[in-house]
Amino acid sequence: MNSLKYMFRKLFYVLLLVFILPSPILELHSQNQLKASPIFKNGESQIVPEFSDETKWIREDLWVETDFDTDGDGKPDRMHVDVTRPKQTQTEGLKLPVIYESSPYYARGGAPFSQEAFWDVKHELGEKSKPRKHPEVIGTINRPIISNSQIKTWVPRGFIVVHSSSPGTGLSQGAPTIGGINESLAPKAVIDWLCGRRPGYKTPYGNETVKAYWSTGKVGMTGTSYNGTIPLAAATTGVEGLEVIIPIAPNTSYYHYYRSNGLVKSPGGYLGEDIDVLYDFIHTINDKTKRAYNNSTIRDSEMINGMDRITGDYNEFWAKRDYLNHMGKMKAAMLMSHGFNDWNVMPEHSHRIFKKAQEMGLHTNIYYHQDGHGGPPPLSMMNKWFTHYLHGIQNDIKNAPKAWIVRENDPQTNPTPYDDYPNPDAKPVTFYLTQGAPKTGTLSLTPPNTDATETLIDNYSFTGEVLAQAEYSNHRLLYATPKLNNDIHLSGVPEVTIKLSCNKPAANLSVWLVSLPWNKGKNVKITDNIITRGWVDPQNNHSIWHSTPLEKHQFYTISFELMPDDQIIKKGQQIGLMIFSSDKDFTLHPEPGTELTIDLKATSLKLPVVNGIDAIKKSITF
Repeated sequence: MNSLKYMFRKLFYVLLLVFILPSPILELHSQNQLKASPIFKNGESQIVPEFSDETKWIREDLWVETDFDTDGDGKPDRMHVDVTRPKQTQTEGLKLPVIYESSPYYARGGAPFSQEAFWDVKHELGEKSKPRKHPEVIGTINRPIISNSQIKTWVPRGFIVVHSSSPGTGLSQGAPTIGGINESLAPKAVIDWLCGRRPGYKTPYGNETVKAYWSTGKVGMTGTSYNGTIPLAAATTGVEGLEVIIPIAPNTSYYHYYRSNGLVKSPGGYLGEDIDVLYDFIHTINDKTKRAYNNSTIRDSEMINGMDRITGDYNEFWAKRDYLNHMGKMKAAMLMSHGFNDWNVMPEHSHRIFKKAQEMGLHTNIYYHQDGHGGPPPLSMMNKWFTHYLHGIQNDIKNAPKAWIVRENDPQTNPTPYDDYPNPDAKPVTFYLTQGAPKTGTLSLTPPNTDATETLIDNYSFTGEVLAQAEYSNHRLLYATPKLNNDIHLSGVPEVTIKLSCNKPAANLSVWLVSLPWNKGKNVKITDNIITRGWVDPQNNHSIWHSTPLEKHQFYTISFELMPDDQIIKKGQQIGLMIFSSDKDFTLHPEPGTELTIDLKATSLKLPVVNGIDAIKKSITF
């Protein structure tokens, strides 16, 4: 009997263990096994359902202290930072890499600028413009949200997204310097905080610290325009932890943005803008005392003394704001993105940095599209770069082609791969000019046998578009190839050599490369008419550092590059070279009447043509 009781009792405990107790144990084990973590497929980070509920994201803001004081209060400036991260970084101890975007625009508020806030461009070259007005633009910002950019794309894919306002903007302390060293050191400080090397604080002036315990210490940066400049600025510091940057249409040199080969020039769409105008636009701190100090020390002292709207020469002020000069410490990988028809931040900005990064042996690719300002690489491409460098997942980016170019009729999501940019098969072909003014002369492969000159008369009131379409004009010189028998693929940087004289000490010189006949139909594409263009000050015929007034009727030779391009010029079109003086949408507007005389025998155009002279001879019958 006792043995029977013992057997039943033993069976009871066995059943208890089998059917009752395992339930919570298995559930706990299951929970531990199913902790949310990043998911990868085909070398890309995938959307994780557990990371995708916006209502459960943790959003917080803080301030990171820098090593500089640009607002004169005797204390290191602190940068305002926000963080958006999955709840699992709080509840499950999950650590994730960071995608970081910084900007001077997040807090930009107030009324749009009036034209009085820009420099008056209607004056003679070498003369001072009348003073412009300085608007008091006050920003607005909501805490803790600095920005919502990047968040919905990357947080669900297993990244933390961080934003910061750049110095002197929003709730960040300090002063904007438009490319000054503090705009490189500010994102560096934030990255140092993300990597545990620098404290963050809960308030702008308090001592209660905040740690980025949820960060793996691997950071990638991206952004467009000024927001794309800052990743490059941070990378030039060589900061540890910044593994990869994806700059989109970045301004890589403020000289190249506001000047061109010694010429005072405005960015497309912003006639009369200069570096101090941009300063006014982004300077959004609310403390009036600090605004006054910043204006006095930066805008009205450093900028007004250094920017030089009189000669347009390159100088130390501009050299400090040229990131090409500061790339020595850079070690981050880089995927660069730009549009060939971006006439705001022109494509030379990306090209010069891309080539330098290649020379330095950095892993770098470039993505070009055929549209205007902005335009990121395809999401899949960005995903692979961030996934490889921030999560350490092996994929194909190290073996991918160096250049991706969106062809003229393709969507931006479908770029064509090339071994490099410029196309390795592109070779320079030199074209020479034969007479035709005031109508259209010829671009040919044969230098003219006789000496010849042609003269144009400057008149800013005619736009480049009007001059290119004019059958007859004495305000420009136009030279064109015969019609193409086959498509021609241009890839690279065209170069122009012009020998000229002038009846005045200074003149604007503008050059457009155009596709003719000009398309005026309803379905005109951005690639149809303007191939590329460039601007130069003839006074800087030896160096962009020094200009010398032109002697009346003395000839000078100047060679300069047009903007980089990669374009297929279609069969039936003509390639035209247009030389004129003032470009209404970009240059100063001196009184009409300046005469430029071109020596045709000593003037030429070099075009980078895929398959070189062979392609030209197959496509053009002279």
